[in-house]
Amino acid sequence: MAETAENGADTGATPPVQPKLSVLGQFIRDMSFENIAAQKGVSGETQPDIQVQVNLDARKRPQDKQYEVSIKLTINAKNKANDAAIFLLEIDYAGIFAIDNVPDQQMHPFLLIECPRMIFPFLRRIVSDVTRDGGFPPLNLETIDFVALYRNELARRLEEQKAQSTVV
Repeated sequence: MAETAENGADTGATPPVQPKLSVLGQFIRDMSFENIAAQKGVSGETQPDIQVQVNLDARKRPQDKQYEVSIKLTINAKNKANDAAIFLLEIDYAGIFAIDNVPDQQMHPFLLIECPRMIFPFLRRIVSDVTRDGGFPPLNLETIDFVALYRNELARRLEEQKAQSTVV
C-alpha cells in the first residue's frame, strides 16, 4: 500500500519495514573468578578500585539470519591504598539472535549496539551474583553506553588506519 501526502496525493513510497530482533538463547561461554584477597589471606577493610574492560564480538552463524554476539568483561578490583589485587573476574557472555529486515550497511552497528543492549541486564545480574558469592558486596555494573563504545572503536580504527597509511 502506497503512502499518501497530507494533501491526499499518492507519494509512491512504501512504509519502512521494521527490523525484527529475537533472542534465541543466552549463555556463559567462559568465566573465571579469582578471589585473590582470600588466597593471600588478606583481611580487614579495603577501598576497592574497580576497573572494567569491555570487548564486543559478533559473527554470522551457519543458520540463515542468525548471529552470535558476545560481551567479554574483565573486571579487576585492586585496593586503593596499596594497589594489591582483590579479585579478578573474566566473563564471556553470548547471545544468539535472529535478525530480519536490517539493511546490510546497518547490520554491523545493529549487532554491536542493539544486541549487547538486549543481553546486558542478564550479564549484570551474573556479575552481581558471582561477586556476592565470592565473598564481596555485589558489584552492580553501571549501564554500558554501547553507542559510545561503538563510536570510540570506529574512531580508534580510523586513527590506526591513518597511522598505517602514513608509515607506508
